[in-house]
Amino acid sequence: MSVHIGAESGQVAPRVLMPGDPLRARWIAETFLDDATCYSEVRGMYGYTGTYRGERVSVQGSGMGLPSLSIYVNELFREYDVRTIVRVGSCGALTEDLALRDIVIGSGACTDSATNRVRFEGLDYAPVADFELLRAAYDAAASRELDVAVMVGLLFSGDSFYHPRPELMMRMVDYGVLAVEMEATALYTLAAQFKGRALSVCTVSDHVVTGEETTARERQETFGEMVGIALDAMLAVD
Repeated sequence: MSVHIGAESGQVAPRVLMPGDPLRARWIAETFLDDATCYSEVRGMYGYTGTYRGERVSVQGSGMGLPSLSIYVNELFREYDVRTIVRVGSCGALTEDLALRDIVIGSGACTDSATNRVRFEGLDYAPVADFELLRAAYDAAASRELDVAVMVGLLFSGDSFYHPRPELMMRMVDYGVLAVEMEATALYTLAAQFKGRALSVCTVSDHVVTGEETTARERQETFGEMVGIALDAMLAVD
């Protein structure tokens, strides 16, 4: 039993969806999983296990930001023998090539966080998604009749939600960065450490360029396309 999750051995499935918002975790469990049961309410960060197409799947909230996600990812990989984690979160579009509710599949994650600089003693480490998961997610998206665009590319994992130097982040758009969020670089790094699979599938909830945004309830309960893509991808590779 881990400190921050508190589930018993066997209660967490080998495949885990990871939204940041614990209320989105509850919505995913109620909407997509059969026979879902809650295994954790520690600190209000809900975790559920049920089945999807007959396969056991868990949904675990992570909270916002690299430090919070890192706690849950560490415990899932280290103490519950999890093999695959797919983050299903929101992101802010940095390019006009994306619109609200479009989906970004993160091939890699840039960051302004010093976490990996500390881990690798000043060296730069390039955190990337698991290729088979990424390909499976792209194929799953292509097989669906979606009303939104799906793009594969780089995410920017920011350490600050209200960035003091937004012009620095925007400079990365010229180098292929599509959207900003706050967790992918930690997820990809920890998956590499624990020899697991990881992917981030994000829905555009707000647009940094145009100023458009969705509501908190919409972010919590209406981003189902990315969840379906993530579930199909997990089942395709494990």
